[in-house]
Amino acid sequence: MAQPIIDAVIKLGGSVVTDKGSDQLTVRRDVVKRLADEIASCHIDRLVLVHGAGSFGHRIVKRTRIDSGFAVPGALAAWAETARLQYLLAAEVAEIFIATGIPCIVCQASASAQLRSRQLQSMDVEVARAILELGGVPQFYGVPAVDGVQGIAILSGDQIAPFLAQRLGIGIVIHGTDVDGVFESDPAHGPAAQVRRIHRGNASSLLAALGGSSHVDVTGGMHGKVESLLQWAQHGVTARIVDATRPGRLAQALAGEDVGTLVSWEERS
Repeated sequence: MAQPIIDAVIKLGGSVVTDKGSDQLTVRRDVVKRLADEIASCHIDRLVLVHGAGSFGHRIVKRTRIDSGFAVPGALAAWAETARLQYLLAAEVAEIFIATGIPCIVCQASASAQLRSRQLQSMDVEVARAILELGGVPQFYGVPAVDGVQGIAILSGDQIAPFLAQRLGIGIVIHGTDVDGVFESDPAHGPAAQVRRIHRGNASSLLAALGGSSHVDVTGGMHGKVESLLQWAQHGVTARIVDATRPGRLAQALAGEDVGTLVSWEERS
């Protein structure tokens, strides 16, 4: 019998919370509201919410190339504008969740995060821990951050989510994306076999086959997501990737059902 999840880090992809394929800065409010309702119905004891930037971040970063470092022309202004857009997105997502009865407290990861060569090295989690103890829901989001090598880099939600799970003692990360897990080929281009479980035994071959995102994505797409999750799986963080655009799918994952793709270090946990 499936065991409901009581503690979780939920990461909602930028393609879920925004219209990532559009040039407009549009929050998919109906989708976010439905997901907030699904999460509220599951009565999670300790919940951390992380979301991607979607159209609010990837296009400006692609245009300005600030993910390449501080040396690019106009990097400081682009950094400031990109961060401003992320604040707007985070505020709108928080508004929807708060109206649903989920007390999201927006936390700016880049205020304490330290990256090195685009890899997250450290980030303070004590405020998030305190928010959880008080019954709140820390809300983090992808954002440009200080990088000790290149000056600035993109700190993605895919990096933030497992980092928080490990540091806060939360064993599961639910990744809500726009596909129902990992597939051996792009399901948008025809029938594709779903990979039900990724572990250290099949990781290398799967990573070699995985591509990026069908939208503009400067943080590695599905390949980057799985690679990050596998690194953290070695430290005890299990992850499940599901299609959050499919009504009820996130609730199924939180109910402990075997949906989407599970990422763990051992073949059987």
